[in-house]
Amino acid sequence: MADEFPTQRLLAWYQRHGRDLPWRHTRDPYAIWVSEIMCQQTRVETVIGYYERWMQSFPTIQSLAEAREHDVLKCWEGLGYYRRARHLHQSAQRIMDEFRGEFPRDYDSILSLKGVGGYTSAAIGSIAFGIPKGVVDGNVLRVATRVLGINNDIRKSTTVREIQSWMDAVIDTHSPGDFNQAVMELGATLCSPTKPSCEQCPLANGCVAFAMAATDTIPYKSPAKKIPHHPIGVAVIKNRDGHVLIGRRRSDQMLGGLWEFPGGKQELDESIEQTVVREIKEELDLDIEVHRPMIDVPHAYSHFKVTLHVYECLLRSYEQEPKALVHEELRWIHPEKLDEYPFPKANKTIVEHLQQ
Repeated sequence: MADEFPTQRLLAWYQRHGRDLPWRHTRDPYAIWVSEIMCQQTRVETVIGYYERWMQSFPTIQSLAEAREHDVLKCWEGLGYYRRARHLHQSAQRIMDEFRGEFPRDYDSILSLKGVGGYTSAAIGSIAFGIPKGVVDGNVLRVATRVLGINNDIRKSTTVREIQSWMDAVIDTHSPGDFNQAVMELGATLCSPTKPSCEQCPLANGCVAFAMAATDTIPYKSPAKKIPHHPIGVAVIKNRDGHVLIGRRRSDQMLGGLWEFPGGKQELDESIEQTVVREIKEELDLDIEVHRPMIDVPHAYSHFKVTLHVYECLLRSYEQEPKALVHEELRWIHPEKLDEYPFPKANKTIVEHLQQ
């Protein structure tokens, strides 16, 4: 099968038409690792600026390993899926301890790093070290199923394994990194989900979906489950000095290490104002009065959606001291100083509203 694949035509196309991305100018495994983690579930156009700032702030594995988690999360702020940043940080520390500061050079050792799956290990290994292991992401699945004419559901692991075997068979062993990037680039640019540019594609001559005019039905992806929506009551609590109360989420929680305004999910048969009062009592052991609504912030995560209903709240007594019952720590901060703290995107909108 590898002999039949138009490898040189694909690589020539990639050399002429591949996008000029900053991480494509290096073979440094650390830089490639950072770019691959950032590009997970995030558009390349969004990643570029974050990648450049990250590499300026943490140019080496050692500098990342020695950084404070606060600074790592602040540098990542706005990119989302913050567990990725924490895994980078923790894995950098492991590389310093267990690999003497040298990025691991074999597929299984790369795979053992936190936050690294089969795709990411294959990408880093092929680009940085020439390991002939094919990558399989959404773009590759689309290209491969169209070329092969596969109608099976790409959500199923059996389909993914079939494409993995095919990629491993056809990959160019002399330039595996360029080959992997070329297939991904093809899926990201010409072989788009709708209205692919088949006439310009270097694989068009052997593409079954193109020959059958079936690019609108291949790949097949079964419908996603309905995403639930949760109303969240959030309190901006002010003390007599005009400072607001924020809490740092526990490291074992989603968005761990980030700061937030306290609050939580609305329960059945309670108003959102009642939610705010109840959550603040449960989280902080504070008695508050909901003063006035501030802002509603809709936000979508990968598996659910939320709307933050944010209220300005007053302490019923200024003699009360908040207790960190669910947070790592609590701080009273002047609104002008909130920029010094890393917040999730939805909470960042509250910060911006306060500072206006």
